Amino acid sequence: MKIIVAYGSLGKIFHMKEFSDELEKLNVTVKLVHDSDYSRGFPSKRVLDWFEGDKKFKILISDFQPDAIFVDRQSHFAIHSINSKIPTFVLLRGHYWQEYYWAMKTMGGNLKNRLLIWFRNRITEKVFSEATAILPICEYLEQVVKEHHPNQNTGIFFEGVNSEIWYHTKKIELEHPAVGLVQDANWWGKTKELLILEDVLKKMPNVKFYWVGDGLYRKKITDRLQKYKNFRWLGRLDYPDGVRKFLETIDVYALITGMDLAPLTLKEAQLMEKPVIATDVGGDKEMMVDGKTGFLVREGNVDDIVDKLTMILSDKRLAVELGTEGANFIKEQFNWKKVAKNFLKIIEPYITTK
Repeated sequence: MKIIVAYGSLGKIFHMKEFSDELEKLNVTVKLVHDSDYSRGFPSKRVLDWFEGDKKFKILISDFQPDAIFVDRQSHFAIHSINSKIPTFVLLRGHYWQEYYWAMKTMGGNLKNRLLIWFRNRITEKVFSEATAILPICEYLEQVVKEHHPNQNTGIFFEGVNSEIWYHTKKIELEHPAVGLVQDANWWGKTKELLILEDVLKKMPNVKFYWVGDGLYRKKITDRLQKYKNFRWLGRLDYPDGVRKFLETIDVYALITGMDLAPLTLKEAQLMEKPVIATDVGGDKEMMVDGKTGFLVREGNVDDIVDKLTMILSDKRLAVELGTEGANFIKEQFNWKKVAKNFLKIIEPYITTK
């Protein structure tokens, strides 16, 4: 079997390479490509490439002769793939329809932005409607897909994580007890929940809270929280080395979010044997075991966050037990070998090898 794996964001090449390597171990011939190298279109500013995209894509297909194509975003490349009649499987990492709503609500204030958002939505919905199958990254997101595309094929693609790169390492200088979060701020529906930390900071003045990340809405958060002495924004850290050192240093990982599906950092924190708490939204409950690897907290509930953090920080034995169980859980459930085998099981009914 021959498969093209097309990644979109350069930040995802790391994970798509791990996935591709595992497929190769299962005797699949894989070609890993950056989708925009072979297909561009509006609203890309490289206008000349719009007209070269079809030609480059056809050469890619002619040279490699794939049995299937796996794309990790809804793009012009995905449109070309669907039009080629090659079985096309589309990874869905986020709650697209909420993201679209918040994009229109927060960035659609002028005609230009609204047109760009509308055009991207047209491409996305065409890909969702005509792809061979949509592969959401958790069970919760699969139900969301079914609400919007009830007749579309689906299969859950639980993203893997390479446990070998999440090992104990040198710590960085932080004040303790330290609670940490790694999360970008590019979607207000997700990021706005961080504002609840204002009340948490007041109730836990002796606990230090550290946020790693950046993004469109970062300033909305830091303007509110940086006035507290027990909060510190660290910006983005190198991945994975900087993030590994950060996770090694903190005492508890706290995923405070208005929406998340299958956050990699929640898995990575558990691999670093850190006890975790996470807002009980989206697919977070699928990435941990409540009461065994950490605790779920109710959305918008300050007292729940404070109680769970206090419980962990005041009981070192409990913290160690949660961390150990978390690492074991992630290694067993989210290794790339298991992900690759499941992926092949999903796509095999739809393809015919040459």
